[in-house]
Amino acid sequence: MRYALLMHYREPADGELSDEVIAEAQRQFGIYGQALTRAGVLLSADVLQPSLATTSVTHHDGDLRIQDGPFAETKEILAGIFLVDVPDLDAAIGWAGKCPGAQWGVVEVRPVAMSVVDGQWSS
Repeated sequence: MRYALLMHYREPADGELSDEVIAEAQRQFGIYGQALTRAGVLLSADVLQPSLATTSVTHHDGDLRIQDGPFAETKEILAGIFLVDVPDLDAAIGWAGKCPGAQWGVVEVRPVAMSVVDGQWSS
């Protein structure tokens, strides 16, 4: 079954993290990604740009509205996504618990309802 591991944490201000801290986080995520790959469960992974790069699009009352920045005002942002294919929720929770992002915030584990793979919808 497919699960999205959604990393949410407080976005650091510019210059708040030293180059050493960033390099260590990248190293930890590299190790985590390699472990997911070796286990054969990683489908994809993306680290997102800072929320300042966000554009939100809504469609209300026939009008398309485009807004700079995230739609929701929150303390924590969606920072990245790992998509895994594992046997069950317990396995997904196990991988989420190993995610370096869990050190800085929350890793939300959400089952995937439907997927498009090679142009075909599946559930």
